Amino acid sequence: MSLSRATGKKEERHGFTVNATFRKEWIEPILIAFILMVLIKTFVVQPFKIPSGSMEDTLLVGDQLVAAKFLYGTKIPLWLIPRFNRGITGKSRTRILKIRDPRPGDVIVFRYPADPSKDFIKRCIATGGQTIEIRNKQIFVDGVQQKRPEHAKYIDHTMYPARTGPRDNYPPFVVPPGHVFVMGDNRDNSNDSRYWGPVSVENIKGKALFLYWSWNSETRGIRVYDLIHRIRWNRIFARVR
Repeated sequence: MSLSRATGKKEERHGFTVNATFRKEWIEPILIAFILMVLIKTFVVQPFKIPSGSMEDTLLVGDQLVAAKFLYGTKIPLWLIPRFNRGITGKSRTRILKIRDPRPGDVIVFRYPADPSKDFIKRCIATGGQTIEIRNKQIFVDGVQQKRPEHAKYIDHTMYPARTGPRDNYPPFVVPPGHVFVMGDNRDNSNDSRYWGPVSVENIKGKALFLYWSWNSETRGIRVYDLIHRIRWNRIFARVR
């Protein structure tokens, strides 16, 4: 064997060793991390950002939260359904990892019924079979007046009768089975079930758990000092309730 051929084989072996090491130390860990991230986001938790003030002062614009998808169960993604079962879509898809059904008081993330491409977040007020009624801004479920959540608020003292709109007075309504009635905690400034009806449980993505970030975009200033103060430090890791 010539020296050149021997050297060539050593270089080939060296190249193979480098490639194997690169794959083992970089590609495989990155691939595993990506797969875990996809599985966690699909079945366990998912981040969401608050774009509007309809849940003030429970949630503020700029809050970013984690919602538990597994609590109410999560649908098996289409990419995990075998090709011969692709007809099993929409409402008929199996939900897994379910612990319990939504309850009144839960802050939930769901697909907006009028535009399923958008995610909304509101508070569950009543569930299937319960009767909800609003009398002069006071909420009654099955005839029992409900306590206002800790940070919920009314910003308008005007009281509108039912004939002018459903905001302050809403006639008795029985929530259909498999649905929930939702409202924003900013009761006078929320687009919710009072206007477009109940939400199907099938459209619920999860229950809001805690904030992992909060950014006040309304704070003025461009200096680093001012930017730091845009972070709402006291809200990070705060529980949503």
